Parts: sequence; C-alpha cells; structure tokens
Amino acid sequence: MRLAIIGDELDQNLGRVIDAVSTNEFHGIEVRSVWNTQPDKLTDTQLIMIHDSIKKAGLTISGFDSPCLKTPLPRTNVELETSRNSIMHAINQARILDAGFVRIFTFYHEGEPNPILAAKAAAPILDGIIPDDIKIYVETGMRTNTPTMKHMLQFLEVIGDDRLGVVWDPGNTIFSGVGRKPFPNDYQAGKTLIKHVHIKDPVGQKEYTRLGDGDLPWPEIIYTLKNDGYQGYISLETHWRMGRVLSQYQRDNPWFDSFSANGYEASLECMQRLLNYVRVI
Repeated sequence: MRLAIIGDELDQNLGRVIDAVSTNEFHGIEVRSVWNTQPDKLTDTQLIMIHDSIKKAGLTISGFDSPCLKTPLPRTNVELETSRNSIMHAINQARILDAGFVRIFTFYHEGEPNPILAAKAAAPILDGIIPDDIKIYVETGMRTNTPTMKHMLQFLEVIGDDRLGVVWDPGNTIFSGVGRKPFPNDYQAGKTLIKHVHIKDPVGQKEYTRLGDGDLPWPEIIYTLKNDGYQGYISLETHWRMGRVLSQYQRDNPWFDSFSANGYEASLECMQRLLNYVRVI
C-alpha cells in the first residue's frame, strides 16, 4: 500500500510539493494543477518538466487528474465529441507523465443521480479509446452520477468493460448527501474494483476538516485495506484549509492559487496523521 498526495493540495509550486512529499516519506504525487495551470491545459513541455522533476526526486506519479466528463450530460454530437477528445488528450498527457492512470467522472447529475443514463452517454465516448498502456479509473464523484458505490456498480455494468477501475472517494459520498456511511458497506460492495483511494475527511455536507477529525473512520479503513491486500495508492486530497473553507466552485474547479492557498500547512498535518495511521497497522 503506497502513499501519495494530490500535489495542488499542498502548493502550486512543484518544488515545494516535491520537498514536502520527500520529507514526509510519501511515495508519489498525483498530478492535477501545477504552476497555476489546470491539468488539461498543461503543455507537453510542462508535462516533461513535471515528469523529470518528480522522477529525479525518486518519486512516482501515481495518477493524472484531468477533469474528463466533469461536465453536464452531453446533449449534442458536438458535446459527445468534445468529451471524447478530452479523454484522448488526457491519455496522451498521462503517457508523457508516465502516470499510473487517468481519472474520469460520470457527468454532473441533474436531479437525482442517474448512473444508467450517464453510462449510456459515456459508452460511445469510451468506445475504442481505452488504451492498454494507461489505466482509466472512474471516481465516486460528489456531484456526479456515481456518488456512491451502488451508483458506480450500475454505471460500470452498463459500460461493460472490465478494464475500467474505480477511484473510491468515500469523502465525496458523504459530502454528496446521498450516502452517509460509505464504510464498510460501499467498500465491501466494490472492493474488487477499487484501484485507487482518495482520502479526505468531511463534516457532513458542511466542510472538510483535518484528517481524523471528521466523519470517516480512516484508521479502520486503512487497516481493512491492508488486511485485504490492497496494493494501490491511498492518496491524500486534503480539501481542508487553515482559516478558510473551500467553496463549491473551488471544489468543482480545484486549481490555481485560489484553491491551493492555506493548503500547505494543513496538508502537512494530514500527511503526518496518515503516516501515523499506516505505521500503527
């Protein structure tokens, strides 16, 4: 079981991120925004610089968090093609990074989550573009059509492609208001599909807090993951800021200094707590 952090939760300065990750004995960095550039806008030159800097430090790039399918459901052929192109672009970016995977979503829901409708929209987008060299993982997203594992399983059943994996984010499940207790039930329902885990600690639907102070029993979850032989990354997505609370807009658009500000010290505290949880077990 390996430890990572989404870099922009710490800082937009890649050097500061690398120093923090190395000092705290984490194994990898999950790339989202860097240098005040949102992930899908990162150029090839920037991606090469990110890759080389992280690898030189002896760290891995655990995954690439482009905002693919984090949009309303497509209504036109043009919108479908735009979504398809966004995934193909993210795959090419992940190749340059030598990232472990590309994370995708399942469109924002309108009214109640509708994973079957989302899957019918996503199926032609994904058809023929899932590569062999880059994994594609689908996230349990807070405002998407798969906020819980139950929704995720319905989505994946319609897609019908066992090459897809799951980014399990139980914090998103609680914050969505749809599922209030994602552990142990959600975990048990989907554990064979979970390839990557995002760690953050919500206080209901109000805000995120320091790891260990919120609604999720993270020590128990980590203990269970280890006992079940989980070998993927557990990746800190802090979302807690000292002195301020991230807005819904910032959570939906997690990039730039406006998102990362006050995240460095908060993330260091959470990194230490996560290390302690792992060491205890």
